[in-house]
Amino acid sequence: MQHLRLSALLRPPLTVFVALVLLPLAALASAPTTGTPWIDLTHNSAGYTALALFILAYLLVMSEEFTSLRKSKPVILAAGMIWALIAWQYHVQGLNHAAEAAFRETLLEFSELFLFLLAAMTYVNAMEERQVFEALRSWLMRKGCSYRTLFWITGGLSFFLSPVIDNLTTALVMCAVVLAVGKDSTRFIGLACINIVVAANAGGAFSPFGDLTTLMVWQKGLVDFRTFFLLFIPSAVNFLIPALMMHFAIPRETPYADGEPVKMRRGAITILFLFACTIATAVGFHSFLHLPPMLGMMTGLGYLQFFGYYLKMTHNLPAKNGIQHVVGDVVPLGKDDRPFDIFRRLARAEWDTLLFFYGVVLCVGGLGFIGYLTTISQLMYVDLGATNANILVGLLSAVVDNIPVMFAVLSMSPDMPLGQWLLVTLTAGVGGSMLSIGSAAGVALMGQARGRYTFFTHLKWTPAIALGYTASILTHMWLNADTFKVIVNP
Repeated sequence: MQHLRLSALLRPPLTVFVALVLLPLAALASAPTTGTPWIDLTHNSAGYTALALFILAYLLVMSEEFTSLRKSKPVILAAGMIWALIAWQYHVQGLNHAAEAAFRETLLEFSELFLFLLAAMTYVNAMEERQVFEALRSWLMRKGCSYRTLFWITGGLSFFLSPVIDNLTTALVMCAVVLAVGKDSTRFIGLACINIVVAANAGGAFSPFGDLTTLMVWQKGLVDFRTFFLLFIPSAVNFLIPALMMHFAIPRETPYADGEPVKMRRGAITILFLFACTIATAVGFHSFLHLPPMLGMMTGLGYLQFFGYYLKMTHNLPAKNGIQHVVGDVVPLGKDDRPFDIFRRLARAEWDTLLFFYGVVLCVGGLGFIGYLTTISQLMYVDLGATNANILVGLLSAVVDNIPVMFAVLSMSPDMPLGQWLLVTLTAGVGGSMLSIGSAAGVALMGQARGRYTFFTHLKWTPAIALGYTASILTHMWLNADTFKVIVNP
């Protein structure tokens, strides 16, 4: 996977608005629910400074594409400074270990997610190195389909692949196909990219593996693995409504099909099988043994490590009786087939994203311990009501990245039935599709298809996407009405 920008998460008007809203509300905050001693810092200079640091860090994140400053750097620095401010205030009051205990709780939440993502990213990188995605792209290019058929094939594959290999990777692979096949039609590329973004985000919403937000909800134990699939039909509605509306704008021509076939490298199919086994292990550990899914994923990483050792040891074995030493799939590709190195795959994980996630989780955790999230929870989930609040979360995720938004909701721990937790999972996942800057997939494709898929190209179809967003919410509330009666304790 190439290093991709998840920037453009926040725009200055919204940042100023958040600052102006949060600061006056500070005095209304109450103590967060925690077992450690707590001091109200919301109307203290330390609290205001912490909030200002977080906003400043996000301004720098937002300006990444102009400053070339990696997004992880400002939030990591802000996280350290926020917790240092908190710890000093508690130290002055003689509570030397209260801030430490709260910090460790937040760090534990991040650590579980970090190890889960590290294992998943390593598998995806291993599949890329074995040319799984390149072989899929090559196969699609040589099918000789019309633009309209390719529109539906890439959209459909995005919808069904993103629950397994995450929405960002899926979008990149499908966009590569669109760019290669539709190079003579800028109109097709723009519409197909919009379709891919919407489909990938919708597909990621009904699986714990499809998006960071769904993963966080699953790891928190609020929704079990099978229950996520109640969102399948609402997610499909979210994808299909704008796709059907865009279908008639797609050119009727058939592009010229060319390109050489690409073969997967030795061990590719076995790695796909091991990835499926890893997912099954994670689900089994969580559902039957009541262990964190992270443990299952790390155990599955062990599967890949042992198979990687086998690939490395048998890389240069000579063929016997004309038969190459393989494991159930294709033979090596000669000189270009390098020995498999598991640690090289680990090194290619998206470290900027992982460290950005670390900084955001600790910043939001610190602001929550100060007391600001309790205020926002009161405003959103009590004053506005859970349904309106969860719909608003989706609208916010079109501008602000859904990771800090969802982590903030989880930190607030509002008392909601299962149906509402599914609703916020759905809206946080698909709400980002309304703007090209609202999701990692959209930002990545703007860079990959620069000049052909732009912010304004996407904006033209925002009403259609918003219609799908509304329809998906209504579909969920209708089909899954029973889940709104099931109480879930955060």
